Amino acid sequence: MAEAVRFVCSDCGKTIEAWSDGNPYYIDENGQKQYAYHPDHENLARCIGNDSPHLCLDCGDEFLVDSRTPRLECPQCGEKDIVSTFELDGRPCPYCKKGAFHMDRNFLMIS
Repeated sequence: MAEAVRFVCSDCGKTIEAWSDGNPYYIDENGQKQYAYHPDHENLARCIGNDSPHLCLDCGDEFLVDSRTPRLECPQCGEKDIVSTFELDGRPCPYCKKGAFHMDRNFLMIS
């Protein structure tokens, strides 16, 4: 079961939603990534990796990190201060550079 949360910047109000399970994928017969999500249990069982949404805390770039070839730096600016979007609680906002992200306790989605 997947859980979605929303993080809100305490200063500028920027919001980012994140799912607990990221983007699980398998490779199809043509060698292409195919994403599988709950409740597609048949294709979820075929998954061999996960593209996890991340945020650069320096430039604000949002990008995916592949569990099979993890990256340790932002593809946009090269900084190493990156974080999974599901783990933004308490992290500084890269957009306004003043606030911090906090979980919106009034938002929760379960799939």
